[in-house]
Amino acid sequence: MKNFLRSEYVIFRNCPRSMQVLLVANMIYGIVLPIIDIFTSAYVMRNTRDVMHVICFPIGLYIGTPISFALNGILLRRVGVKFMYSGGMMLSGIALLFLMRIVVLTPSAILVAGIVMGIANGFFWANRQFLVLTTTTDDKRNYYYGVELFFVTVASVIVPFLVGTFISGTTHYGWMGGVPNRAYLVVATLALLLSVLASYLIIRGNFTTPRIGRFFYLKFSPVWWRMLLLANFKGLAQGYILAMPAIMVMLFVGQEGTLGVIESVGGMLTAVILYLIGRLTTPAHRGTVFAAGLTLFAVGSLLNSFLFDVAGVLGFQMCLVVSKPMLDLAYWPIELKTVDHESKRAGRDRYAYLMSHEFGLLHGRMIGCGLMLGLALWFSGAIALRFAMPLIALVQVLSIPVYSSLKRGIGAAERNES
Repeated sequence: MKNFLRSEYVIFRNCPRSMQVLLVANMIYGIVLPIIDIFTSAYVMRNTRDVMHVICFPIGLYIGTPISFALNGILLRRVGVKFMYSGGMMLSGIALLFLMRIVVLTPSAILVAGIVMGIANGFFWANRQFLVLTTTTDDKRNYYYGVELFFVTVASVIVPFLVGTFISGTTHYGWMGGVPNRAYLVVATLALLLSVLASYLIIRGNFTTPRIGRFFYLKFSPVWWRMLLLANFKGLAQGYILAMPAIMVMLFVGQEGTLGVIESVGGMLTAVILYLIGRLTTPAHRGTVFAAGLTLFAVGSLLNSFLFDVAGVLGFQMCLVVSKPMLDLAYWPIELKTVDHESKRAGRDRYAYLMSHEFGLLHGRMIGCGLMLGLALWFSGAIALRFAMPLIALVQVLSIPVYSSLKRGIGAAERNES
């Protein structure tokens, strides 16, 4: 084990300095991500007990994100990319604290909090993807995302357990005066402090801010339209993934402590699997990893819909814990590879394609959230919880042939160029 760790450290040290700094900062911020992804929805559900209220947060988040992407492109002409990225990290911590300071959680207040978080999310992801794009090459991206997702997944094991135990302890043991919302405020404050630490590391890094030219286009090649179709499919499930697991667990299983345990079980194994995938696979294996993640997600969704009880929730959560990072590990390098190819072919700024991709995600997110809202309004919250996700998961399986077509299109273009 000692020799293994030493050899892995040597590999890390041989990476460019900017890549090392980015990895370390993102690993620290990875501790914050489970709090935002899991316990935000749990907080709203605890205080409203209403599915419609919970869905308002991801809708606001997904409205704010593309607005922030556009604003980010303008600001990058005057502000360094590392300052924009670190600002997005800190703003996300502030937005989380803002949500948990709202006295009355009305749908409009939750929507506003979601938009603020979406703006922070946009600054974070726009500059994160831009920095990865400019500090790595295609042959190193499997390794980069493998290492990053390994630590993020480890955090998703430890953090939910600790946070869930701490919050549920207010009820069981009388911590924080027996008021769970006080525990949520402590958690949000710690998340903000970690965001500040990660931001500090990014600011100390030496990152070059590329010149940003025109970044809004409506006409693209067939290859990029296939990438946008993949983005639509990916966006379909994101609203559900952000909000619904917490709703399902708290309705069928228990409180935040149970939610934390469920999120943690299986996560360590997933972390090891992801690290090995990132370490041992090449760009040629991305399609296989992508298809495996989509299939596992569909299986979990169908299982939950068929059973719709405690066993179904547990089965879905375990499938989600493994499938989501697998999909990210494959999808992000696919996106960046396509951005590299298309920007070079068309002579456009790479940020233009990152911006376009975000609107592709937005379109899918709105369809997915709209489906859940429609089912909840026309039928019931239970119907939305039971049938929205399997429909979305089955549609997402179409991503497999779309990716194959995208890969062939890039390959054909590269052969013609050579």
